[in-house]
Amino acid sequence: MLTTFFGKKSEHPLADIKSAQSLIDDLPKNDAYRSLADLTDLVESLHENGDFKLDHQFAVLRLLDESAQPFVRKLAREYFTPFEISKFQENRLWMALSNWSHRIATAYFTLFSAYCNGEKGSAAIKAHLPLLAARTVHALMWKLKYVCAHYGKTDETFWPSLLQLYKHAEQNQYLAAPVSLYSGFAGNTSVKQELGHLMVWHDAGLSALSPMYIHLTERLVANYGATIDIRVQLDQHSRLCFDLNRPAEPTRVNAGATTHPSMRFVGMPEMKAKLEDLLKVLNKDIVPNDINLGGTYDAEVLKEAVQYLLNYVVAPPVRRNTRRTADVTLSIVNGFEQVIQSTEAWLGFEEVEKMHWVTEEISANGFSCKIPVKGSEGIGIGSLLGMQPEGVPHWGVAVVRRLLRDDSDQLRVGAEILSTQVASVMLNQNKVAGGTMENGQSALWLYSRQNDTTGEVQLLMRADTFSAGRSLQIHLSGKNYLLMPNGLQEKGLDYDLAKFRFAVQEAASTEAV
Repeated sequence: MLTTFFGKKSEHPLADIKSAQSLIDDLPKNDAYRSLADLTDLVESLHENGDFKLDHQFAVLRLLDESAQPFVRKLAREYFTPFEISKFQENRLWMALSNWSHRIATAYFTLFSAYCNGEKGSAAIKAHLPLLAARTVHALMWKLKYVCAHYGKTDETFWPSLLQLYKHAEQNQYLAAPVSLYSGFAGNTSVKQELGHLMVWHDAGLSALSPMYIHLTERLVANYGATIDIRVQLDQHSRLCFDLNRPAEPTRVNAGATTHPSMRFVGMPEMKAKLEDLLKVLNKDIVPNDINLGGTYDAEVLKEAVQYLLNYVVAPPVRRNTRRTADVTLSIVNGFEQVIQSTEAWLGFEEVEKMHWVTEEISANGFSCKIPVKGSEGIGIGSLLGMQPEGVPHWGVAVVRRLLRDDSDQLRVGAEILSTQVASVMLNQNKVAGGTMENGQSALWLYSRQNDTTGEVQLLMRADTFSAGRSLQIHLSGKNYLLMPNGLQEKGLDYDLAKFRFAVQEAASTEAV
């Protein structure tokens, strides 16, 4: 802690703006980790010194925050990269960014609370109150982003703090006052816009997204933040509501629900059109230059984030099947190759080491479990799971759709069941269609839940195997099948989920064609 070295107020290097600037000038500019760590410690030192007047605290905090932004942006680009990075690098980046976001958010909110309490120096920062409140909301948003990137829960003070900011801004009539958040940021923002941005982004369902898509959806919502409005009156566009007299996480608006004068309503009537226009551009394989994504992403990756948000804006997801409480023991393997090996174990392959999960709830299309964090490091949003209920001879497959780390440091896993029974098959190219795929690749045939008369089947294949222009042949249960591609349904971490039309071919052989 830097405060242990600084003695009296007059000796504290942050007691003078020039000495604070000197510390910043001495930061190692080519070492973003070290520089951000030092700035994090300086923010903590400033926050813990109760002798500084609020105007001085605000001036120094702004200086430290603005100096940190280039390092924050650099490390965030590396953390939310579309490319694979090592677990060590991922954890190192997360630790640096999480520590910074926690410290800066705490410092800003403490300063804001001190202003509300009328502490020394309050009058001098009154003119800067819109900027202070907007930056506090923005810092809390980044704190939330890194909590969610590790599937954590927000602390119990998070939403009450945000609603305190909203209430103060509304009562003191600076809610919509325009401010320039940081130099280099395009356009102005406001406390209302920052709060609307955070609430809509959070409501989109962050526990269902990987860290990269948590980041991309946040950046997209920020880009269209001006389309989000917070009103006193309920109208047909209202999506969320919160109660200033009962500070808690905003909830979805229910038709016919009782409203109160202390309630506020969040809507985004123009966002659908904005996202649809963006999707048209991305379909041309173009990423517009005017969208600040905090990094470089290709059109295909961004399209998934846009489509996710568009689905949310049009119709928020609801559970399709009622889940019932049930403690079913499942043998679980993680990853496409592990699932393949497990389904082929009866052919003499070495058996894969399994995890054992016990469900809390289960339905026709999914299940939820609570599992220890330790030993589950490879489980993430989009992980393909092989699952075998106790006493069942065959394997099924599911995909992790939701993760949340609870207070007991366990993961709550929500998974969508793709099929309760799969069969391992060998893929061979149709001789007429041709192609470059190597014959003999393993894939998984997904049995439908009912007798399927559509003449279609789903296959799970290794990532980047599916081709819309290539037919395949397989042998299954004594029959040969011709599979004609009918679309890629999902591109997972290590798999392609595709749909094929099929026809049974005449065959005398019991081997794959």
